[in-house]
Amino acid sequence: MRFGVLGTGFWAKEVHATALADHPDAELVGVWGRDLAKAKAVGAEFDVPGFSEVDELLEQVDAVAIALPPHVQAPLAEQAAAAGKHLLLEKPIALDVAAADRVVAAVRDAGVASVVFFTFRFRPSTATWLEQATRMTLAGGSGSWLSSLAGSPFDSSPWRQEHGALWDIGPHALSLLVPALGPVTSVQAGAGLRDTVHLVLTHESGVASTVTVSHTVAPMSTGNEFFVHGDAGRLVLLPEDGVAREAFGVAVDELTAAAVAGGQHPCDVAFGRDVVAVLEAAARALASGCREPVAD
Repeated sequence: MRFGVLGTGFWAKEVHATALADHPDAELVGVWGRDLAKAKAVGAEFDVPGFSEVDELLEQVDAVAIALPPHVQAPLAEQAAAAGKHLLLEKPIALDVAAADRVVAAVRDAGVASVVFFTFRFRPSTATWLEQATRMTLAGGSGSWLSSLAGSPFDSSPWRQEHGALWDIGPHALSLLVPALGPVTSVQAGAGLRDTVHLVLTHESGVASTVTVSHTVAPMSTGNEFFVHGDAGRLVLLPEDGVAREAFGVAVDELTAAAVAGGQHPCDVAFGRDVVAVLEAAARALASGCREPVAD
């Protein structure tokens, strides 16, 4: 499958483009960026051209991998889907449900395949954890991801600075707790220090889970852990670090398989839209101090 990468930042280059260039069954055709000079510079590292016009790149590919801020990604995903291109998107797919719904509609109308790169979901350990969870009668769960953006490649990311950990790493927590415990129907939220957010999620089954995320903790406090609990005890997942490229390669494989088979993927844009709906409800809950319903 021929891929174009939309984006020129750290993640676009170090994960998307690198994984595609190294993939045995995918071909990296070119890189598009809002800054043509950057697009050409990133493309040159992989011996492919840089593009200033999205349509020009779309004419040469079967699929696009998008690594751009969510509000930039969503309209480009619509454009690519309308052109008949399969989508490998970053999370969150958009910053509001209305924009996410437009992406879902574009994918549905075009009949293309889509995968959202929730990194943990493309690891064998996660698949095993979720499979074990299906054997249990679950009573709840919890997720915690504490990080420090300071000094990282993302510390100057404007959209992360504006929207914080809720929108950046909150999707990862939801990508684990939602398939394990079921759809979320309402959210309560509380703000901690700086961008730290605490959530209580009520799931359709009646069980509840909690999520804590932060990008602003002390470096010695960083780490993540997720667990569900029920009749068979406490099932813990400790996500791996440093596996993004390998996981992205798996996502490429699974997008290709979905495109060939014409089927849906568990992490498609419809699931990505449901994650955005929970995040939007959480943002409302933070502002109102009340429990907020999740948009259907």
